Amino acid sequence: MIIEKIFSRKKNLLSFLTFFLLLLSVSALNSCQKPRSLPESPISGPATVVLDKQSVSLMAGETVVLNLSQENGDKFVKPFEYSISDPKLATITRTSAYSVSVRALRKGTAVIKFVSDAGDQELTATININELPSDNITRILAIGNSFSEDAIENYLHSMITATGDSVIIANLYIGGSSLQDHLTNAKENKSVYSYRKIGTNGVKVTTENFSIERAITDQRWDYISFQQVSQNSGQFSTYQNTLPELFEYVQNRVFYSKTKYVLHQTWAYAQNSTHDGFNNYGRDQLTMYNAIVDAADRASKLVPINVVVPSGTAIQNGRTTFWGDNFNRDGYHLDLNVGRYLAACTWYEALFGKSVVGNPFNPGLFSLSPIEMEMAQHAAHAAVLNPKAITDMTAYKTISSAAFVNPVFVDVAQSAPVFGWNGLTSPVEGTTIPFLRDQDGNLTRISLTIIERFNNSNLDGVQNTTTPFNMPAAVSRISYYGNSKAAFLGLLVKQSVLRIANLDPAKSYNFCYFGSRGGTNENRQTKFIAKGQNEVIAYLNTGNNGTNIACTNGVKPNANGVIDITITAGESNDNPTGFYYLNAMRITPQ
Repeated sequence: MIIEKIFSRKKNLLSFLTFFLLLLSVSALNSCQKPRSLPESPISGPATVVLDKQSVSLMAGETVVLNLSQENGDKFVKPFEYSISDPKLATITRTSAYSVSVRALRKGTAVIKFVSDAGDQELTATININELPSDNITRILAIGNSFSEDAIENYLHSMITATGDSVIIANLYIGGSSLQDHLTNAKENKSVYSYRKIGTNGVKVTTENFSIERAITDQRWDYISFQQVSQNSGQFSTYQNTLPELFEYVQNRVFYSKTKYVLHQTWAYAQNSTHDGFNNYGRDQLTMYNAIVDAADRASKLVPINVVVPSGTAIQNGRTTFWGDNFNRDGYHLDLNVGRYLAACTWYEALFGKSVVGNPFNPGLFSLSPIEMEMAQHAAHAAVLNPKAITDMTAYKTISSAAFVNPVFVDVAQSAPVFGWNGLTSPVEGTTIPFLRDQDGNLTRISLTIIERFNNSNLDGVQNTTTPFNMPAAVSRISYYGNSKAAFLGLLVKQSVLRIANLDPAKSYNFCYFGSRGGTNENRQTKFIAKGQNEVIAYLNTGNNGTNIACTNGVKPNANGVIDITITAGESNDNPTGFYYLNAMRITPQ
């Protein structure tokens, strides 16, 4: 009996397992079946399912949710398929088992069809889409990088509103982003952009983790611009492989039929640029400029580009003026003052069709005088009139200057304009301030040029200082530094040299210096050697310095009106790398 019971239990268990495996097989077979395709004609059957909306009117850009339910009011949760008669008019996204979200893209009428998975029910909804009426606000979107930041984020908005127009400007920003990067981000719908939008009130709001699709559908854009990364901007093949597909992606998602498409012709590097991409053009500025003009012109014919903004030609025009090759703050990005202002002038005239000459907007910048604004306006105007060739700005070869009688202050490592302070914006050789301004903003003939470079900038200067310079924290916090004893960041910078030119050889001048590196107890003594007809030396311990300055007084320029200032580590500097620092300086005549 015991054996029979055991055998009976085993037999029952075996039967159960066999039945369970059979169920799994049937389930797997059903799950592998292909989804039902949409039928070509309506399917008859009892009307057990209804749509909550059979006809909807939307404005382009608006969204509506369509819900399926049973006649008794219960939600319909069985599988169904959907399609749209014209995908260019609207997009559909399933939001739940029984609903879809419909976003209107552009004017027209589309029919959305719902078919039950069993094929026994078919319902339709008609979507009537109208275009948003004009509200007299111009909307500009750049799919860009730091070059679009230079061109449109700073002065363009105020330049437009100064003439009575309303505008929204947005820059979809990733530094150093190429057309290939944008295309990849678009296809994968990556939310990796900084979305910087300036509203009609002029206030910039930055939202991180934005996607291209989200930005495109955020506004009814009048203009959407494309641009290539600077090192590739003169290489037409890099547009051929990317711009058509990126353009198609964007065009399929805009919801305004009158959107115009812009190509930003960017600028060539400064001749002293250390950018690796300069090698693509033999490290020659004119070669790079001509390549950019040619590539942008040919690229504008790959897709329906409505406007080419010739910022590159405008900057090159400006380089023929008294400002020379000083429109870049680091060899490739634009100068914070006249460079960015000139680019904004170019965008204004290219998009709005109005001459920028005489535009009343004045940024009120310390380092942007009325004559420099006038020069920039004319350089931009000439570029829009003749975008593929350099115009020699013969009327702006010289500039009037004031006598040098008041102190001149220099922010040696300027990251943003500071009123009352001239700014060096790059640590490399050739970086120049062509016309130093005195403390009252008067242009002088004196220039300042880096003859031997610093290593880089340091952001750890003491911010709360008490010195005769009366410095804001924005000045005292940032320095340029060198390293005289050991290599740092791949460079051994034993000394740095500044050249002050166009001084009066018959006069003497005083130079005072502030250097600071916070958070250290080391003696980071910095030595300053000012040399013209005579030589004067001064020392300053820059370690954790917030109170002291050093001066080399009574220095006479050489016969050419030049004084060179050498900065290096002092003999008492006990830092193993020999770090030395310069944050700010003051120049006064005796």
